[in-house]
Order: sequence, then C-alpha cells, then structure tokens
Amino acid sequence: MKKIVLTFVILISITHAKAQYRTQAQQLVFTSEDSLNAGIAKSKTVISGYGSAFYQRDFNAKQSTVTLERAVLFVGHQFNNKIALFTEMELENAKVEGGEEGGEISMEQAYLKFNLNSRQYIIAGLFVPRIGLLNENHLPVNFNGVERPVTEQLIIPATWRELGVGFYGTANRLPLNYSVALINGLNSAGFEHGTGIRDGRAEGRNAFANNVAITASLQYAYQNFKFQVSGYMGGTVGLPKLSADSLGLNSGGFGTPVYLAEANMQYAKNGFAAKVLASHISYPDAAAVNTAYAKNLAASMYGVYAELGYDWLYRQQKTAQFITFVRCEMIDLNASIPAPPKAIYDGTEKQTHIIAGINYMPIPNVTIKADVHLVHTGPQNSELVINPAPNALPYRQNNQLLNIGIGYSF
Repeated sequence: MKKIVLTFVILISITHAKAQYRTQAQQLVFTSEDSLNAGIAKSKTVISGYGSAFYQRDFNAKQSTVTLERAVLFVGHQFNNKIALFTEMELENAKVEGGEEGGEISMEQAYLKFNLNSRQYIIAGLFVPRIGLLNENHLPVNFNGVERPVTEQLIIPATWRELGVGFYGTANRLPLNYSVALINGLNSAGFEHGTGIRDGRAEGRNAFANNVAITASLQYAYQNFKFQVSGYMGGTVGLPKLSADSLGLNSGGFGTPVYLAEANMQYAKNGFAAKVLASHISYPDAAAVNTAYAKNLAASMYGVYAELGYDWLYRQQKTAQFITFVRCEMIDLNASIPAPPKAIYDGTEKQTHIIAGINYMPIPNVTIKADVHLVHTGPQNSELVINPAPNALPYRQNNQLLNIGIGYSF
C-alpha cells in the first residue's frame, strides 16, 4: 500500500511541474451571499449555503469513517443601500443529541454591515476576521483537498469567528485592501495541548469581555500575484482581577497576551496556481497558564505550507475544472516550551503532511474530491504516555489516510 501511495504522490507532483493554467480566483465561486455583500442581490432577502461530506480510511488504525461534515444555511437581508444583515447557521456531523458525543449546531456569523461609501464599510456582530486564506474563503469549492489545510486548522483555527466590530476598506489609487477589528479575547482555560489556541475561542457564546483583541490585515494584488499579511494580539484571561490574581495570571484588556502573525502569497495564471502560507503564534506567559490550569502548553507554535495545482480543462475554456494538486505542510505545536517542569516536550506535535489529489468541479458550485494524505511526526515522549505498551499499541510516526469527498455552495 505504501508503494502505491508514494507512486501516486510522485505522479501528481510531476503533473504540477508541467503546469500552465486557469486563475485561482475562478475557484472563488460567486454565491448569493457574495451578491449581497457586493450590493447587487436581485432580492432584498437572500438564501445561500454550503456543505460537505467525506469518507476517510486510516491505514494505521485500519478504520474507515464517513460523515456529513457540515451543512450551512445562510440567510441575509438588505435593509437599504447602506445596511445589510448576514447570518449563517452551521450543523456539523449531521446530528446533535443530548448525552452523546459528536455533532454541533452553531452560528458561523451574525453581523450587520454598514456601507460608508463605495470603498469602506463597518461590520458589527459575530464575524470571521481576515486571518489566513481560509477564514474568509472556507467554502469546499474554494480549496483543494477533502480536508482543510492542517495549518489552518491548528495554527489559524478556521473558521475563527468572534464578536466585535471591524472596519474594512480599499485604497483609492492602489490595489490594496485593508482591515482592522476589535473583538473579544480568547480564554486560556480552554487551551489544550495539541490543538493550539482553537479551544480558547468563544465563537459568540458567553465570551469574556474583560479581555479584548485587535486584528488587522493588508492585501495587495500585483499582476498574477496576491499578497497578504495579517496579525492578531489579544488577552487570554477574562477573569475578574481577584480571580486572575489568585491563579497568578495577568488580567485586563491584553493580560496574558497571545500574538499571531501570518503571511501568504497566491499566484495564478493559465490554469496553474500556487500558494504559500506561514503563520507563527507566540504565547510568552505559557508557563503561568500551565501552572494555573495544569496544562502542557507551548510558548510558541508555527505552521507553513506550499501548494501547487493545475487545471487540466483550462485550455478548453469550459466552466468545468479538473485540478490535480500537491500540498506540503510543516507544523510544530511545540516550537518552544517553558522550561520543565512547566511543560514537557511532545515530539508527536512536530509534523509533516503531504497531501496529493484531484478536485473535479463539473460546475463551479459543485466539487468531487479525492486525496492521499501522508503524515510523519516526531517520536513519542515516554513521559507523556499514560498506557505504555503492551497495554496500548506502539506509537507509529508514519500514517497514510485516503479521503474521498463531495462539496457544494450556492
């Protein structure tokens, strides 16, 4: 099986070396939500949505699973030419039932948009800040691979939404977009070893408002290139001062801060597309949080990936696309750790992922995907093993996954 998988990866890689093709921008499908955002919707009330389902085979575990990953319904309304409402409700894994694990119903966004002029607007409510590539472009038709890039799951936790207010605009004489937003901060009590900062998000539910965060971005387009840089700075302790002091943590607006920096580049021409993204998280007070909550958190983390893709139907000038792609990711959720005993290094959190596959879109709003996902990690630290062999199977640093999925947007 390993030989078959590796051969498949090599063949896919070779196809990209020959690439020349359709722009990546054409993958960003124009939905009813997009028409409302652009102010050109044909009716005042708009219904839109997206969803995906996939099959996965884990060769190490010898386990296959299949799930309706998510189904999302969007409802928007244009009150007048200045004010519009955007709401989106998401159901994950098909079913939510009391007392059982799995499944989630949540609001993915719920905000008002106030147009100031043709180039600037303000949003207020629950929204997704402009960080990374996927946060704003997370529809399944907008990215290659059945699953979202690992870097944008664990380092930049797509889809990352919080309550706040944001200002967005476009420069008058330059192809430059910018944004700045004030949102609620994260909750360090929710941080977990191995998942970065994603479990500290409130996502609109009873968020601490004693601590806040600022996020900002710049996007610049030049010929066939698009560049972006973004950043986040926010407090992670929203407790009252007395409670925070008792835990040895700094409270306040930016108390016990976390910093995230991100940069990406996209290139697209004649059916060939390439993208590169890098992100770094710094958490200087991780040792104090580890002491307060008995965690094993890192002081810094990073993720980076590069992807190449080619649309074999580009020259036929059809709406259909048949894309082959390969993506390589490297992440380390233990890039640096507080000195022991404040934290214990976990080699399994230093990972390399190679994903290669196909993405067939018979029409722009429907995608059929398949990929092979190779995973390599660092060695397991025996100090973190609760049930050592023979009680548990020996840890394997290499694994192979086969993914097959479908997705849609409208």
